[in-house]
Amino acid sequence: MKLSVLVLPGDGIGTEVTREAVRVLRRVAEKWNHALWLSEGLLGGVAIHKTGSPLPDETLKLAVDADATLMGAVGLPEFDHAPPEKRPERGLLGIRKALGVYANLRPVRAYASQLDSSPLKNHLVEGADMIIVRELTGGIYYGAPRGITENGADTWAVNTMITTRS
Repeated sequence: MKLSVLVLPGDGIGTEVTREAVRVLRRVAEKWNHALWLSEGLLGGVAIHKTGSPLPDETLKLAVDADATLMGAVGLPEFDHAPPEKRPERGLLGIRKALGVYANLRPVRAYASQLDSSPLKNHLVEGADMIIVRELTGGIYYGAPRGITENGADTWAVNTMITTRS
């Protein structure tokens, strides 16, 4: 197999996790004699620092041209109060939308050593082993209009949820 993978390390711990994921990916490709081409792009806070945008045009082009994209977590506390269009997460939403990523998979497994860490009662969590499929292409993620309006002493927010047949 020949595979072109765009690596987007992201921010914070995302860079560390992605670096180790790339090591695993290289090892799997080597073991099974796959040809692996890796490129790297900017997404999130690091992209804002270097280009002013959470999803630079160059990254989007690389993602469209790649067979797969490996992304690390994005977000940094310094952007917590930035306007929505200048937050690292906006890059994540933008790339999801551009690539038509339908869902992400969220595995849930309860480990015996961690049962006491759950806010739920142990007997409710024990033995949990499932995958949550979270739809990403519509709904509250991309609804418009949205925003916060302040008018004197009054403030209101709108966050429109759109549901389409697709």
